[in-house]
Amino acid sequence: MTTILGISAYYHDSAAALVIDGSIVAAAQEERFTRIKHDHAFPQNAIDYCLAEAGIDAEQIDYVGFYDRPLLKFERLLETYLAFAPAGYPSFRQAMPLWLRQKLHLPRLIRKGLGGRYKKRIVFTQHHESHAASAFFPSPFSEAAILTLDGVGEWATTSIGVGRDNRVELQKELHFPHSLGLLYSAFTYYCGFKVNSGEYKLMGLAPYGQPIYAQKILDHLLDLKEDGSFRLNLDYFNYCQGLTMTSPRFHDLFGGPPRTRESALSQREMDIAASIQDVTEEIMLRIARNIHRETGMRNLCLAGGVALNCVGNGRIVREGPFEQIWIQPAAGDAGGALGTALFIWHQLLENARTPQPHDSQTGTLLGPHFQAAEIQEFLDKAGAHYQAFEQEEDLIEAVSDTLAQEQVVGWMQGRMEFGPRALGSRSILGDPRSEKMQSTMNLRIKFRESFRPFAPSVLQERCAEYFDLGPTAESPYMLLVGPVQESKRTPPSEDGHLQGLDKLKALRSEIPAVTHVDYSARVQTVDPVRHGRYYRLIQRFEQKTGCPLLINTSFNVRGEPIVCTPQDAYRCFMATNMDALVIENFLLRKQDQPNAVDHQRDDYLAQFELD
Repeated sequence: MTTILGISAYYHDSAAALVIDGSIVAAAQEERFTRIKHDHAFPQNAIDYCLAEAGIDAEQIDYVGFYDRPLLKFERLLETYLAFAPAGYPSFRQAMPLWLRQKLHLPRLIRKGLGGRYKKRIVFTQHHESHAASAFFPSPFSEAAILTLDGVGEWATTSIGVGRDNRVELQKELHFPHSLGLLYSAFTYYCGFKVNSGEYKLMGLAPYGQPIYAQKILDHLLDLKEDGSFRLNLDYFNYCQGLTMTSPRFHDLFGGPPRTRESALSQREMDIAASIQDVTEEIMLRIARNIHRETGMRNLCLAGGVALNCVGNGRIVREGPFEQIWIQPAAGDAGGALGTALFIWHQLLENARTPQPHDSQTGTLLGPHFQAAEIQEFLDKAGAHYQAFEQEEDLIEAVSDTLAQEQVVGWMQGRMEFGPRALGSRSILGDPRSEKMQSTMNLRIKFRESFRPFAPSVLQERCAEYFDLGPTAESPYMLLVGPVQESKRTPPSEDGHLQGLDKLKALRSEIPAVTHVDYSARVQTVDPVRHGRYYRLIQRFEQKTGCPLLINTSFNVRGEPIVCTPQDAYRCFMATNMDALVIENFLLRKQDQPNAVDHQRDDYLAQFELD
């Protein structure tokens, strides 16, 4: 038996993953345990969980892998600071203590995190090797083209290559400071959202605007080639040498300073969001078409933070040349922990690989799960009032009734998802037919901006009736956006004159709560193999309502990570206006709980420094 622990840490979304004889046993992000969103600290809790899940201790690990090469990244930082000296000194001064204290001493920190009991080799893979391995090795393909896109690893910001059998080979790279991820993050910053977490918001805001600045971006900010490669005009950016993303010249080009966080959104921000999204999609499509020309591969695998841009992914599926694509569910840095473990097993140890028909990531349900006895013990200590069901069909009957009555349900089942998406294990569910549900869930449950769209979870076999996801019509990891089918749209209303966030007032389809203002939806397809009880819940909801889908949003509130434990779920339930909570076979109704109160968004927001 060969046991490999993969680790990502110290940049964004620290995580750990455990692979035993090539099988993915466990993986989780550190934020889920510490409750610090995007926690980048050493993933001590995630490591401890992975070892406990496998029932082993540190002495039984054969290899430890780290997802990038710190010395190479340190070289890039020093060269960049020297190139921009003395302007880069404030950024240099802020970064160096962390490097000198932690990042240059990773072997010692890793061995310390394993209690001093691990004495064997530590392998450092390159950042984009880790991404590429996480994209290809779990995929269902025996061979595929590989595209990795992110902010920056050591030097690479974009990599293309191929995967065959048990090997990945990166063939070309785009290097820092020319980065699609950093370009998108610059606009995230400029529109008043937090870099490395607000990119989802920018993508969700884009349909409210028009891409009127797209040509200005192409004319001034970058020189884009036909193959998708580009060079940025660094006069407009400040991330190389400063503590901000954009420069005064950038601000002049777009008519003013960056939006202040939490201030009102204007049409300018909406149009800017639409413009950079349009440019990003064009770059992604050009790169995908070029990879297909150069490799001749029928399949494509994607990873890296930009691969979480599900609108761009959807366009590659519908308009690109590939027959099938597979996207790593934990496409960002967290997935690097899994990638480095699989890279060691397949590429360095030369072990054979047998692709699985769906994939080998088992629905990315790789996190902790909890037994009925410990759940009941906690609920009793908390003084919660609950109903315990012995039979699954009785539980599903009660929950589907609750959802059909337009009530909101927190749903915690089985193993926690690995990656940023809730996929039916740590989800908040609602009725997509409700005209008021989007605003209700955003403002009274999630305590977030009203413009944020919600995703539908749809039965796999019914997906094509509702959404155009291309020929395969499969999106189990909620990483594709596609149009709502014309047959499900409602006749045009008086929305032609609505501007900005007022577009939310227009009814657009039979499923208004999951239809974005541009008639699109970020779709999760649900099948019985990956999703089990969640699939059966949606089936029963369809039998009652004729609607084969539910709203699925992550089980958390704004500013917090997705819940992990029953304690997290109960606290979130009691701190919001959810109507019901399901933890495995236990059903709690808000109206039955002692000290249940109505929560106001402003009261919640006052407690936190929000992203």
